[in-house]
Amino acid sequence: MQYRNGLPARDISGTVWIKSSHSNATGGNCVEVAPLPGGGVAMRNSRDPHGPALVYSMAEMNAFLAGAKDGEFDHLTG
Repeated sequence: MQYRNGLPARDISGTVWIKSSHSNATGGNCVEVAPLPGGGVAMRNSRDPHGPALVYSMAEMNAFLAGAKDGEFDHLTG
């Protein structure tokens, strides 16, 4: 199945959303991800669980996670 960026997260049936153990559970400050049937990953803002989801290919997620692990985005936090 093909998913489009910006579709309502509630329209992705059968997904199990995962959030980081580093997320702030009381403030809802987290991003959640879900593997998609057929490959790819959906991402949503936990403060708006029925809002839009962004959809990434596995190659895109691998590139992003490699950069995050290498510290390429550390300047964005702080």
